[in-house]
Amino acid sequence: MKSPEIRLNEVAQIAVRLEKETGCPAQLLIAQWAIESKWGEKPVGHANYFGTKRAACHTQWCAVTTHEVFTPAQLETWNHQHTTKPARLVAILPDSSLRVEIHDGFAGYDSLDASCQDYAWLITNGAPYHAAWEQYQKDRDLPVLIPAVARVYATDPGYAHLAAVVAGQANVKQVIAQAVEGEPSKATRQD
Repeated sequence: MKSPEIRLNEVAQIAVRLEKETGCPAQLLIAQWAIESKWGEKPVGHANYFGTKRAACHTQWCAVTTHEVFTPAQLETWNHQHTTKPARLVAILPDSSLRVEIHDGFAGYDSLDASCQDYAWLITNGAPYHAAWEQYQKDRDLPVLIPAVARVYATDPGYAHLAAVVAGQANVKQVIAQAVEGEPSKATRQD
């Protein structure tokens, strides 16, 4: 197993390259990579470092049990669409939303690089992120883009705040700066 420092350096090199190629901010990519894969330690299935759900374009995929936060209407819709594998209620949250366990399809990739490329494409071209991405193209306001993307990306109500915190960590900024300069970082994860 690679050390957290090596994993962070690897993703930073890719993130900086993809920011140049696609415009997808390296801080956003690294924050979601860190959250979704426990700093690159535990991808979903095969090399899925972003928890990307399976879409028609994905030829590799696996089914995984995961947790989501649904409204009662979303739970009803899910169970209507997935009659053989309905969601299992785990908890009712203080705001009346429902934490559920579901069995869902997740994309598989050949590498970290391929996973990052798909993520960057999703954020810069995917319909769910179109409004947030268009606004970012106009104002380059990363602190606004991160929660706008995160609120769509994940159902957990605390996810947007967590993504902003991780993106703003000194080690994330340092490893990006060093990747831009072309030198490996000695940054380590900060809890």
